[in-house]
Amino acid sequence: MTEPPNGVVVGIEHLYKQYETAAGPVPVLKDVNLEIHRGEFVAIMGPSGSGKSTFMNILGCLDTPTRGRYVLDGHDTSALDSDDLARLRNRFIGFVFQGFNLLPRASLLENVALPLIYAGTPRRERSERARELLERVGLGRHVEHRPSQISGGQQQRVAIARALANRPSLLLADEPTGNLDTATSHEIMGLFTQLNAEAGITVVLVTHEHDVARFAKREVSFVDGVVTHDGHVREPESAT
Repeated sequence: MTEPPNGVVVGIEHLYKQYETAAGPVPVLKDVNLEIHRGEFVAIMGPSGSGKSTFMNILGCLDTPTRGRYVLDGHDTSALDSDDLARLRNRFIGFVFQGFNLLPRASLLENVALPLIYAGTPRRERSERARELLERVGLGRHVEHRPSQISGGQQQRVAIARALANRPSLLLADEPTGNLDTATSHEIMGLFTQLNAEAGITVVLVTHEHDVARFAKREVSFVDGVVTHDGHVREPESAT
């Protein structure tokens, strides 16, 4: 482990990713260099096939680069085996997906507490922490409800609470509003904004929707595996 400089949560250096196929190697990411600091809110954008999903999987320690370096909160992932990566992922990363991935027969409290079970957290602390997080996302009165008894937007709030259970350094959201209507999408993005601003949680989200990306403070865009923009969130080009 190395101490992260200047609050760097994600440090990417000369990262390449290619997949081997019967037709030969297929490059997906090409010499990506990127830093994300603690407390940033970053939108990852790009067309289908641009490499953004592969990049997100590497950030989440769900995939590994072909070469290059990825340092997560001071931990160099290139030296870790799959078990070490799983432990790092569970400790430092919270995931929010397009599908809510909640256990249908478990209460909201049990769903949020699930990562704490894997972390070996004592029962009373699990319950207290899960209740606190459900309160934070506005669902404190629904702790005993099942996912089927609440709306889609509320289910995504539960998924966000669950992602925060282990107090991660990095919250990764992959198309988190893809299954929601526009009004509910804006509500969920407002929650991400609030968590980022008030709790200082580092948020990185993948989206193809400009009205979702505009909630972020920084946009990183991929085209053909290369970062083509890293800066302010841009407005979509007007049709001519």
